[in-house]
Order: sequence, then structure tokens, then C-alpha cells
Amino acid sequence: MIDLLEVLMIVCFGISWPVSIYKSYTSRTAKGKSLTFEIFIWFGYVFGIARKILQINMGEVQGWIFYLALVFYILNITEITIDMMLYFRNERLDRKMEMQNPA
Repeated sequence: MIDLLEVLMIVCFGISWPVSIYKSYTSRTAKGKSLTFEIFIWFGYVFGIARKILQINMGEVQGWIFYLALVFYILNITEITIDMMLYFRNERLDRKMEMQNPA
């Protein structure tokens, strides 16, 4: 039951990342995004994955839901990494736009 609640939490977080990626890709601006926020979330996923690896090494695996949670951690960290890469692309586009249109 505990692993199921963890999976549901990660799924809820995971639903938001494709939306964020889409908005980052289509908006073509980093304005309104917080890289610091995303870095903290990214490290949170790293710690979650590390916990799962430690549990595997300690023999604390309790079934397939445990591995499902690990899969969602990996999916989420992949999605936030994509969103962070888009942040840097958008920052570059913002600088380029500012150079073309100085105020």
C-alpha cells in the first residue's frame, strides 16, 4: 500500500511535466520559468531514485509496484531534464531577441 501511494504521487507529478515541456517548447521564452525550482525538483528525483537503489541493495523490495515507482522516478527525471534543456534554449532565444530589439 505504501508503494502504491508513492506511485500515485509520482504519477501526479509526472502528469505536469509534459504540459510544462509543451509550454516551454511552444512559448520559446524562459520568462516566467524558475531554473532554481526545477533544479531542486530534479535533485528530489535523484534522491528518490537513490532511495530505491538502496532498497534494492538491502533486499527491501516488496513487489512489482516498487519497480513501477522506480520507472516513474526515471520517467519524471527524464522529463524535467528535457524541460531544463528547453529553459537554456529559451534563455538563448530571449538574449537573441533582446539583441535584435534593444529597448
